Amino acid sequence: MSHTQRWRPICPELQRVQEKAKANLEEQFTSLAHHITVEALRRAYYALEGKAAAGMDGVTKEAYSKELEQNLARLHERLKEGKYRAKPVRRVWIEKPEGGKRPLGIPCIEDKIVQGATVEILNSIYEGDFHGFSYGFRPGRSAHHALQALQTVLQKGKVNWVLDMDISKFFDTISHQELLSMVRRRVVDRSILRLIGKWLTVGVVEEDGRVIRSKEGTPQGGVISPLLANIFLHYVVDEYVHTWRKKDAQGEVYIVRYADDFVIACEHLRDAEILREALERRLQEHGLEVNESKTKLLRFGKGSNGGGGGSETFDFLGFTHIAGRSRAGWYLVQRKTARKRFTRSLKALAQWCRDNRHAPLKWQWQMLNIKLRGHYNYYGVRGNFAALQRFRHEVWKCWINALRRRSQKSNFGRLYELLRDKLLLSMPTITHPESWLAVNPGYLLGRAGCGNSARPDL
Repeated sequence: MSHTQRWRPICPELQRVQEKAKANLEEQFTSLAHHITVEALRRAYYALEGKAAAGMDGVTKEAYSKELEQNLARLHERLKEGKYRAKPVRRVWIEKPEGGKRPLGIPCIEDKIVQGATVEILNSIYEGDFHGFSYGFRPGRSAHHALQALQTVLQKGKVNWVLDMDISKFFDTISHQELLSMVRRRVVDRSILRLIGKWLTVGVVEEDGRVIRSKEGTPQGGVISPLLANIFLHYVVDEYVHTWRKKDAQGEVYIVRYADDFVIACEHLRDAEILREALERRLQEHGLEVNESKTKLLRFGKGSNGGGGGSETFDFLGFTHIAGRSRAGWYLVQRKTARKRFTRSLKALAQWCRDNRHAPLKWQWQMLNIKLRGHYNYYGVRGNFAALQRFRHEVWKCWINALRRRSQKSNFGRLYELLRDKLLLSMPTITHPESWLAVNPGYLLGRAGCGNSARPDL
């Protein structure tokens, strides 16, 4: 009945590891490094993005492929002999939509390959451990699976309060010691632990050439970083909330987590307040802090009139969630593009139009359509068609304003007719017509606090 496909490893040896991990949740694996074979390294290589930025050594995926088999064989030999050395991560800073900059770490190509092979091994163990309400950076799962799960919770569950939590600078403040101790609960292979320790402590190279090493943080951009983050939050947040809602909750409690951003929906205010205080204290014990500016407890639900009256709104994964009514007057959780995401995407496209306004018109039209279809592919959820239309119209205005500045003698009437009749931008489409899950809510959602385990999917 799950709405996400369970991941299964490709190689038969890892399938046996997965079966053993599922059969005994306390099993500790002492011998895993021999699964890093040349074939595993090759799979990890082909899984890398072709246009990804190069690390500090400047080697790209295309350059590495010129002698691929020889390079993989030499890399595997260094791993077997213990001569493999991780290289420092190149750090770049990218602008954040709300201001400030976010650090992004770019490992070297060989480090990415070894990390990818290690992730494949660890996934065969931890995919059986992770709860169903964890969606971030997991094979077979996506942000839209998390959105659909949250839609089901808010629409069908007994929800009156929503706790929207965000961890401040999560990837930059993870304690290496705490993280490795959590990995050791399942993995005690010294070779694997040594590799993870190298990637954590190798340091980063700033844009000015400085090498910085720290006992905290895992670089955003590393292949293995999302999995390590999920392992950390699995023991710190997921296990705690799942156990608490079975034993101490007075009403229904649901959680949907995507990386360090998670939403907890509660039936009673008392449960939400206790969980907020307990999670803030628990995160502090493990060296993390809650982002107070993005964390809030708000009223959200059907209300006394059954139409969501008095409810507030909140943002999750780029969408604003609203407790509203359908055309027939029934309670309906509505989603629309979050204002910050809308503005950020529009500003980026407007800047692109200004930078490329002297390029051939047909090429601009083709590229804009590609960018618009990418926007529709993510934000094209049921009920968000009006926001997609408005976005297309605003992009059209940015494009025609940029084209008018190509020359002081531009003919607006002729340009308007050309863009209206021949260079028509792609029309909005709903690419995710599904909303909540069409299953029995009693089976899927469960009833927390009654002594039985709540459904792990939500």
